[in-house]
Amino acid sequence: MSARRDEELSFDKFDEEHYPRSKTTDFQAISTTLMSRRNFLGNSAKFGAAAFIMGTTSLSGLAGCSFLTRDFKEVEANSRDTITVPTGYQWHVVSMWGDPLWSSSIPFDPETRGTAESQALAVGDNNDGMSLFEDDGSLILVSNNEYVNQGIIYGNRESKKPETDDDVRKGMAGHGITVAEITEQDGKWGIVKDSPYNRRITANSPMEITGPARGHAMMRTTADPSGVLALGTWNNCGNGQTPWGTYLTCEENFNGYFSSSDDAYQPSPELNRYGVGNKDWGYAWASVDGRFDISKNPNEPNRFGYVVEIDPLDPDSTPKKRTALGRFKHENAELVVAENGHVVVYLGDDERGEFLYRFISAEKYYEGENNRNLLENGTLYVAKFNDDGSGKWIALTPETTSMASQAEISILTRQAASSVGATTMDRPEWVAVNPDRAEAYLALTNNKNRGKKPNAGGDPTPVGGPNPRAENHYGQIVRWRPVNQDHTSDEFSWDLFVVAGNPRAHNDAYAGSENINTGNMFNSPDGLAFDDSGFLWIQTDGNYSDKDNFAGMGNNQMLIGDPVTGEIKRFMVGPKECEITGLTWSPDRSTVFVGIQHPGEKGNSHFPQGGQTVPRSAIIAVSREDGTALS
Repeated sequence: MSARRDEELSFDKFDEEHYPRSKTTDFQAISTTLMSRRNFLGNSAKFGAAAFIMGTTSLSGLAGCSFLTRDFKEVEANSRDTITVPTGYQWHVVSMWGDPLWSSSIPFDPETRGTAESQALAVGDNNDGMSLFEDDGSLILVSNNEYVNQGIIYGNRESKKPETDDDVRKGMAGHGITVAEITEQDGKWGIVKDSPYNRRITANSPMEITGPARGHAMMRTTADPSGVLALGTWNNCGNGQTPWGTYLTCEENFNGYFSSSDDAYQPSPELNRYGVGNKDWGYAWASVDGRFDISKNPNEPNRFGYVVEIDPLDPDSTPKKRTALGRFKHENAELVVAENGHVVVYLGDDERGEFLYRFISAEKYYEGENNRNLLENGTLYVAKFNDDGSGKWIALTPETTSMASQAEISILTRQAASSVGATTMDRPEWVAVNPDRAEAYLALTNNKNRGKKPNAGGDPTPVGGPNPRAENHYGQIVRWRPVNQDHTSDEFSWDLFVVAGNPRAHNDAYAGSENINTGNMFNSPDGLAFDDSGFLWIQTDGNYSDKDNFAGMGNNQMLIGDPVTGEIKRFMVGPKECEITGLTWSPDRSTVFVGIQHPGEKGNSHFPQGGQTVPRSAIIAVSREDGTALS
């Protein structure tokens, strides 16, 4: 396989191609579920049963928002190389990959595309989840930098790959987190250079290991024999924000940065479960740092795949890896304080057939007091969805999993979840909790293997429940409500808020649910967030070919959904070949900041500067032209 071919593979496609899963699964269970699914659908051409889509609990009596009070003209799908927003709205760029954070930083050079030195002092690549913090009138924007586009960051190389040690280190510096003060001047938001808050956290930044896994034998390495201090965080996808003023960044596809100098090396089953193998994704980090060579440092991967807590207001603070929240390919960390004071964090594992998790803190949150260690200890749960619309949370403990300790569960969380028979899901992405009532929403982005292959642990992926379609290329959003409106309850009811699809290309279940039409259709819901008015913002990361099964969908987009009525309207369309991901609001709610990731990943975009410029991931600001609040 050529280097260029590897570069074009997505993370999950690379893993499947190089570390293929078994094609066997529980066909009897799948057939049974499919038959019951047909019986449910009857002769309907779509998911026509309103109770199935909107849930078994009537929503008509619930007070809430309506698009009658939040009106805008829906944006049409398109394949332009720019941002499209509704009439009466405007947008501009806040920051781009390579923008300097300090006056002494080296400006972005489109010819060299930067060096390790310049990248360490500039905005990282491929911004993803983000949050905004206030401190004495200053606004600090914290954003993840998930990965680097090799074909772009190394686009000055014929190979489109790192060719020198400095190239490799530049890539390492392009990962992590960017902390930057921003301000608005003359109606435009931008970075405040030389702000004392400005900071880059990269693949080499010290991280304290906390929680059950701290010091465990599987966390110890030659460089860190105590197993308490890791270096770096990378492939940071979604995020979370705590009421005590810290930022939660989530390590997702950490596995693809490890490799082996010994081709004969056999990775352990534990490493294989997480997709760690002898071949990396082409970043070549092991060539400059031996800790990425699993034949020499087999425990190093165990130190990644966690939620990391960062204090954005203290640039000298050490980020903390919160192992109590489990180790897997984290999407985001949606935190809510339950009525009883315990902190609840919902967490998705973004891989085909993986699971949805919940963490409940051992101690309670008390406003105004020191809550900085609430994510240190608690109970981790995994979700079991039943076909009848009920569900339960199963505690992952040594007693329920037969694992030796909570530390082992924190490190081998996927294995623990498999052992208790949790529900395999269609790539669990972001979770969002409704601010107006006790309910949560989860984006299940897609799963071409549903009904065909088991997950990486061999768990079957039957069709049914919250995953109602085989070979699911469009995705859906599942919603659940905890019993007694208590997020710490072990039982919940669930329904599907929306099943994405294409009614132009299909007249069956793949057309989508009743709240999908030719004017608002989309595929692969990914990012989710609620605004203060109780509207659900939906961001997509899907197929943007605009043809065949995806004809009429155009580029990736951002939509707004009404949880009460189920109505969904397209609010924004991104440029070519991008993903829309990450969003947060200004304190006065007049501006929403949105992430535009990997524009031009296949060489067909020059966003945001146009012409023949280098495409650059960016954060944009969207507002009304009259300056009034968005929510």
